[in-house]
Amino acid sequence: MTLTKAQIVDAIPDAVGFTRTRSAEIVETLLEIVKSSLGSGEDVLISGFGKFCVRDKGARRGRNPATGESMTLDERRVVVFRCSKILREKVNGR
Repeated sequence: MTLTKAQIVDAIPDAVGFTRTRSAEIVETLLEIVKSSLGSGEDVLISGFGKFCVRDKGARRGRNPATGESMTLDERRVVVFRCSKILREKVNGR
């Protein structure tokens, strides 16, 4: 099962007592800050959770799966996530 943004918003009032509207504003603001930082090429580190990093991928040869035709894929930037040791241990039940 996937945890959705709406479920996070619903969980905040129970945990800290904000209204649902205020919780939604906080979640949206947090996500906008993360998107803005990643968009400008900055890494985002959330202690105890992990690090979102922007990486450059060079151009490479690819293939159109529908036709089998060879093509060159343009260079691009991608976001990668590296989880923290704390999160890794939590996921692995330690």
